[in-house]
Amino acid sequence: MTITFPHMGQVYIPVKALFDDLGVPVVVPPPVSNKTLEIGTRIAPEMACLPMKINLGNYIQSMEKGADTIVLTGSCGPCRFGYYGIVEQEILRDQGYHAEIIILDAPGRDPRDLLRKIRKISGNSPWKNIIRAFIQASKIVEQTDKLQGIFLRKRPRELNKGQTDDLQSRFEKQILQCRGSKEVMRLIRSFQVKADGIPERADANPLRIGLVGEIYTLIEPYVNLNIEYKLGYLGAEVHRGITIADWVKTHLSMDRKYKKQRKEKLKKGANYLNLCIGGHAWETIASTVDYADAGMDGVIQILPFGCMPEIVAESIIPSISRNRSLPVMTLTVDELTGEAGYLTRLEAFVDLLSQKKGTVYE
Repeated sequence: MTITFPHMGQVYIPVKALFDDLGVPVVVPPPVSNKTLEIGTRIAPEMACLPMKINLGNYIQSMEKGADTIVLTGSCGPCRFGYYGIVEQEILRDQGYHAEIIILDAPGRDPRDLLRKIRKISGNSPWKNIIRAFIQASKIVEQTDKLQGIFLRKRPRELNKGQTDDLQSRFEKQILQCRGSKEVMRLIRSFQVKADGIPERADANPLRIGLVGEIYTLIEPYVNLNIEYKLGYLGAEVHRGITIADWVKTHLSMDRKYKKQRKEKLKKGANYLNLCIGGHAWETIASTVDYADAGMDGVIQILPFGCMPEIVAESIIPSISRNRSLPVMTLTVDELTGEAGYLTRLEAFVDLLSQKKGTVYE
């Protein structure tokens, strides 16, 4: 059994460390590229959302490198993500690929099915080893997000343009050479120190922009056309409405403090949306209100074309914008999204925020 999984931002870091610790062979999907998208678009239904098309491209590229088992999480409710595993397996079989797909659904009344699947993908490791590996992976998730947060803070403030990008690029190359959680954690901590040491401009006063929307489009830079890099160069500090650590703590953690904080955050948006309608629409609304309370200069919603929960959120956000005097822009992405027009909209939005704030950025 050689495992692979969907590529989404830096999720590959803790996932690879997890399987390395368990001694299970793993193929990390290549970074998402035009080739990945071309493969997925060719075999996916035309109206399938962009993340699904890229996932299919991920799997085929990984299977060509020797993977025979695909692991992904499940879902329920109105979001089509809950159908991904079954639909993708049928599409891959039609194309002559017979990899086994293991879907880790949230435990219902009987958690034994989930436990059997976890035991299977762990190579039947003892439970104490499985628990230890999951704990280490969750720590890596938090530290990876912390490092990403430092990069986001430094990029609009850096004294020497491009230094943050250079450091992040070196990290992403070196992390793939690490094996096991201990090596991964040492490298992450060493780069946290290096990132903290990036010199900042004394006069730096960046805009603060919150990103909200569907989790895949928020976290995968290929899909959002490297929006965090672009906004950083335009003089904005980016804050993500959802991170991988948030997802892990929401669905897999028993962290009561975090769950209480999340509940309080969701309450902030109750006047606009007070229930889960699938995907991350509820979080999108709550985060937008939360960013208004935090005094953010603006908010950008990102969603894949046809994402039903986020389309509902998009229809609600203008009310928040009017009531809170918060500039908000929505960006919809699919395989036909052009980078030039996308960048023009970002530049115009940043110019608007700069004028509102009374600052000018080069």
